[in-house]
Amino acid sequence: MNASDRTPADLLRSALAADPGRPLITFYDDATGERVELSVATFANWVAKTANLLQGELSAAPGDRLALLVPAHWQTAVWLLACSSVGVTVEIGGDPADADLVVAGPDTLEAGLACSGERIALSLAPLGRRFPVAPVGYADYAVEVPSQGDRFAPFVPVDPDAPALVVDGTERSGAQLVEQARAEAATLGLGPGSRLLSGLGYGDWQGLAAGLYAPLAAGGSVVLCRNLDQLGAEGLEKRVESERVTHSAL
Repeated sequence: MNASDRTPADLLRSALAADPGRPLITFYDDATGERVELSVATFANWVAKTANLLQGELSAAPGDRLALLVPAHWQTAVWLLACSSVGVTVEIGGDPADADLVVAGPDTLEAGLACSGERIALSLAPLGRRFPVAPVGYADYAVEVPSQGDRFAPFVPVDPDAPALVVDGTERSGAQLVEQARAEAATLGLGPGSRLLSGLGYGDWQGLAAGLYAPLAAGGSVVLCRNLDQLGAEGLEKRVESERVTHSAL
C-alpha cells in the first residue's frame, strides 16, 4: 500500500493498481453453505457501483450519516468502502431515526423504517439475490445496483479528516481508520500476501479491523466467515488448509 493513502477508499485504489486479480475477500456463510470469492477488481467494481448508487440515485453527500444495520458480509464490506468513496459517515448499528440513510438486512427491516431518508434493503441471500418482493419502504439493493456505472468519481473530494466511521461509540476519520488499520495489521502480523480467517462480527472495531480494514491495509486478504460455529473443529481445520490461511481471528 502507498504511504500517501489517507482513506480506506485510497487503500482500495492502491490495491487495485498493485494487483487487481488477487483475492481480497472470500466469504462463507456456514448456515447456508454459501462461498463467494471476490478479487480486488471484482470488489472494487461492486464498490464503484454502490458509490454511484449512493451519490447519484440516493443523493448522498459528504457529511451525511448512514446507519448500517447488517452483519459481517461481503456486501457489508462493499458498503463500508462505498461510503468512504463518497464521504458518507457510517454508523455501525446506528439509530436509523438520526440517520440520513439506512441500509438494513432481513432481520433489521422494521427497525430501519425509523429512518426518514432513503432506505436500502439487502437480502443477504446467496449470490446476492434480490428479495422475491421488495420490502415495503425500501429499495432492493440487488435491483438497484447492477445498472450503476463501473467507474466512480466523487462530486467533491473526500476530506480524510472528516468523520468516516462510528463504532463502539467512537468516531474515526478516514485518516484515523487507515492509521489504525495499519497498526492492527502490524499487531496481527499481516503483510503482503497474508490470508486472515476471521470469524468475528462487524459490530465492533476488532471485528471490522480483522474482517476488512487490516488485511486491506497490509496488502493481504480475508476469509470472512459467518456462522462459523456451525462448521466444527474438523471443518475449520480443513478450511484453513484449503484456503491457505496464514492468520486467524476467532
